[in-house]
Amino acid sequence: MTQLPIEHTVTFQLSHPADSAAESDFLAAAAELASIPNVHNFQIRRQTSPKNSHRFGISMWFETAEHFAAYCDHPAHVEFVQERWLKEVADFQESDFEPLD
Repeated sequence: MTQLPIEHTVTFQLSHPADSAAESDFLAAAAELASIPNVHNFQIRRQTSPKNSHRFGISMWFETAEHFAAYCDHPAHVEFVQERWLKEVADFQESDFEPLD
């Protein structure tokens, strides 16, 4: 795999009960973000470490800072954040990484 310049990651804890229909519905809605242009290697993962209280993580890659900015401003992303994320996520940590070289 060719390493892309920006990895956008977020770990989070939902306000929904674990393994509930509401949790599944949220994750399905989050998966739709993969269809936004220039999103690469989109993954939703379940946390396995007992050291982290966040149950899930999402990661994706962008080839350029402009692609990442376009994703952040994309109407589907903005709507998801406003209508789902802000209402259903109890806690989160966002990190964005670029290669050192």
